[in-house]
Amino acid sequence: MSRSSVASKLSFVASSPFLVATRDALPWSFAGLLVAAIAIFPFVPANGPFIGSSLGLRVAGALIPAFGIMGLVLAPTLGWFYARSAKVNPIALVAGATIAYLLALPPFAGAPLAYLRSIGPSGLFVALAACGVVALGARLSRNAWAGALLAIALAALSREMHVSITGAVTAALEPLGELGDTYLALVVIVVVQTLLWTIGLHGPALLAAFVTPVYLALQTANTVAFRNHLPLPHIVVVSLFLFIFPGGAGSTLPLAALLARSRVTRLRTVGRATIVPALFNANEPLLFGVPVVLNPFLVPPFILAPLVLATTTYFAVALGCVGRAIYYVPSSVPTLISTVLATLDPRALALVAINVTIAALIYLPFVRAYERHLAGEIEAAA
Repeated sequence: MSRSSVASKLSFVASSPFLVATRDALPWSFAGLLVAAIAIFPFVPANGPFIGSSLGLRVAGALIPAFGIMGLVLAPTLGWFYARSAKVNPIALVAGATIAYLLALPPFAGAPLAYLRSIGPSGLFVALAACGVVALGARLSRNAWAGALLAIALAALSREMHVSITGAVTAALEPLGELGDTYLALVVIVVVQTLLWTIGLHGPALLAAFVTPVYLALQTANTVAFRNHLPLPHIVVVSLFLFIFPGGAGSTLPLAALLARSRVTRLRTVGRATIVPALFNANEPLLFGVPVVLNPFLVPPFILAPLVLATTTYFAVALGCVGRAIYYVPSSVPTLISTVLATLDPRALALVAINVTIAALIYLPFVRAYERHLAGEIEAAA
C-alpha cells in the first residue's frame, strides 16, 4: 500500500464525525472537571494547616468526585459536537445522549460527593457509549430521534434489569489498567501519536477516545491512594505525559528554541513566533509553519525525542528518582509548573531539565542539516 493511500485512509478515519466530535468535546469535559474540583474544594474537610500535606489531601478529596462530573459534561457536549459534525438534529443528539447517560448511572443513593466518587472516570466510557448508540441508531435509521430513543430504551432496560454499566466498565478497566501501566504500552502510545502527527493527523485527538479514559482511570487510582495515605499504584497515567512532551507532541520546546536562533531567516521567524506557545505545549503553528509534518529532516527527531524521553521518564519514576503523578494537570500548563503540581515532587524540575536537554541534543544535528538544505536551495535559486 502506498504512503498516500495509508495517509488517505487515516485521514478518513480521523475525519469521522464521532472522532471529530470526541476531539472537540473532551476539552470541555476536562474544563468541567476543573470547575467541579474548584467548586467542591471548600466542602472537603481540612485535617490540618491549609499549606502543607493537608492541602494536597484536600485537592485529592475534591478531584475524586469531580471526575464524576466529567461524564455529565461529556454526554451533552459530545452529542452536540457529533450533531454538528454529522449535520443531524442537535436537540435529539443532546437529549438522547444525556438522558441515556443518566439512566445508565446507578440510582442515586447517599451523599452527593460519595455518589460522584462511585462514578469516577467510568462515567467517560458511559458517556461515550451513550452518545455512540445514539449516533449509530441515527445513522442506521436516518433519523436522529430514533437513535435517541434507542439509546434511552437500552439504558432504561439495563436499569430495570439491575445491570450496573458503571460497575461493568470499572471491572473491565482493571485488566486494561494492568496492560496500560507498562513501559511497552507507554512506548506504543508515544510512537503511534507521533507517527500520526508526521502525516498531519492530530495523534492525541485521534487516540483520545480510546486512551484518555483508561489513563485517567489510572490517574484517579493514584489520587485515591494518595487520599488514603497508600502507595501510588500506577506509573503510566495521564500526567506522566507532561514529562514526555515538553512543548507538545514530538517534544518540540527545544526545537522552537533552536529555530529561534537559526541562521535561516524563515526558520528563525517561525521559531521566535512559536516559542511562547510552545511553553504552553501548543505546537500546531510550529508543526505546520516549519513544517515538521512530512519533513524528511525533522520527522526522525520528532519520533525519536519523545521515545527517548518516555524511556528516561518511565525509569526515573519506576526507580523512585521522581515521585509518581498524583493529580491530573492540564497539558496547557507550562511543563515546569505542571509536573511539580502533578507529583508534588520538586525533583520533577530536574527530570524536565534533563528531558529538554536530551531532546535538544537529538534535534540539533537534524536542525543543522535542514538549515544547510534550505541554504543550498536559497543559493541555487539566487
